Amino acid sequence: MTQITPAYDAFRDARDRLLASRDDYDTAVREFVWPEVGETFNWAVDWFDRIARGNDTTALWIVEENGDEAKYTFDEIAHRSDQVGRWLERSGIGKGDAVMLMLGNQVELWESMLAVMKLGAVLMPTAAAAGPADLTDRVTRGGAKAVIVGSADTAKFDDVPGDFLRIAVGASVDGWVSYGDASDVTDPTPFETVTAATDRLLLYFTSGTTSRPKLVEHTQVSYPVGHLTTMYFLGVKPGDVHLNISSPGWAKHAWSCFFAPWIAEATIFVYNYSRFDAPSLLNQIRRANVTTFCAPPTVWRMLIQADLSGGPGVLRETIGAGEPLNPEVIGRIRSEWGLTIRDGFGQTETTALVANSPGSELKSGSMGRPLPGVPVVLVDPATGELADEGEICLDLTVRPLNLMTGYVGNAERNSEVMAGGYYHTGDVASRDAEGYITYVGRTDDVFKASDYKVSPFELESVLIEHPAVAEAAVVPAPDETRLAVPKAYIALAAGWEPNEDTAFQILKYAREHLAPYLRVRRIEFYELPKTMSGKIRRVELRNRELAESAGISGEYRDDQFPALRGN
Repeated sequence: MTQITPAYDAFRDARDRLLASRDDYDTAVREFVWPEVGETFNWAVDWFDRIARGNDTTALWIVEENGDEAKYTFDEIAHRSDQVGRWLERSGIGKGDAVMLMLGNQVELWESMLAVMKLGAVLMPTAAAAGPADLTDRVTRGGAKAVIVGSADTAKFDDVPGDFLRIAVGASVDGWVSYGDASDVTDPTPFETVTAATDRLLLYFTSGTTSRPKLVEHTQVSYPVGHLTTMYFLGVKPGDVHLNISSPGWAKHAWSCFFAPWIAEATIFVYNYSRFDAPSLLNQIRRANVTTFCAPPTVWRMLIQADLSGGPGVLRETIGAGEPLNPEVIGRIRSEWGLTIRDGFGQTETTALVANSPGSELKSGSMGRPLPGVPVVLVDPATGELADEGEICLDLTVRPLNLMTGYVGNAERNSEVMAGGYYHTGDVASRDAEGYITYVGRTDDVFKASDYKVSPFELESVLIEHPAVAEAAVVPAPDETRLAVPKAYIALAAGWEPNEDTAFQILKYAREHLAPYLRVRRIEFYELPKTMSGKIRRVELRNRELAESAGISGEYRDDQFPALRGN
């Protein structure tokens, strides 16, 4: 019989309090306190196994593009992760050892994550898009003792140096241990691992939009317990079927495809596809009775191009994450389905921090209010004082539980990011009288033009509403008169030509929908540089502008069109 621990009781009580006030933000903020799990805590043992043993409800449901599907109960996942954990233990992996996971959305990913946690070892999730150079850097800096990799990706490690255990999932690979051997452990002893709450649990590499990816360290509580805020943001509850569109290896996948739904005792639903197809995704949402659905803005923008007349099925919660959503998408889903897409804000270094929570009034453009237990403040970058517009920070007077330990091997950056008694996110926002926070942009991205502060996101949100624009990135372009002017790098939608007429139409649209001081004055059709996680590297575009300040031959300027001339 599974033993119930004080840590389990404390965690469940905190979770249940949030669920009880799920549609009442004020009560949740007033009553929620982070659970005191004690000096030792292991989420996989103290929580997951406690809810999973003997539980025959579906924990994980994976559907393939060809229609094949597999369902796994909580009890099956607990048993399978015991098998993998004991097998890894016999292979020499133990407490504190870093294990890199580079897998797709397959059952081995979920059971491996739990197995590593049960050992007291350290998870190092990695995206399958990583190349040999990235992997060398990650194996070295993360100190990987083992890597668990899909067979198709093992060749990427051919030139990665290091004495680490190589485990292949799928077909046999010469020189690699077969993950399938774990199934030979037929009667694994359940784990009762004890780990200190402060022990290292997760190592995540950031996306590296402006510099070399940083290595983020999380503890046995900062992510597993910290994601109580994410559960509250998503609105997921026991018995739900939750679908999140996210690639394994990035923090959002752990947020919404692992911790938050299983904290809520919900089913994780996965639909694997090689190429995005909106009608197929919508069909799966309806067929599987998905209740809570989270997707990045790119997916939402493609979904609203599809036929939405079939309705949302039994969807109750629709969520956007990764970047702020533009109003057009929110308005279309509301008019077609009667549902409002809620968005929020968080980082790899934290869990969810700010969000439009279930049941709350939504304000156009705002990403919501600070989540329960999260001491969000806005700090004026110039004065260091609290303000209604400034950098989003966390007050460290009482260190928030859902904050990373720090960046591994980067003492200088840790001092910067924790300076002045605050954790600095590097993101700028404004706050209204009711506490609603509106995203402005990264501190590195906001710039001045004619002495007016320009938020690239605000301009980009307008540009992508034009049918010709698939993606846009706004950066400052040097200008003799105004010091800098907003320039948009444009990735065109299918069917549009990168010519003068298209440029005129986009510039005209921006002129009609933006205040004069925010006017986009130059555009260039360009393949946007991106990180491995798909985020735009604006730093490359800014540097390009500085390097070619005398003028870029491929750009179009508003003053070359007579109809657009003027202030």
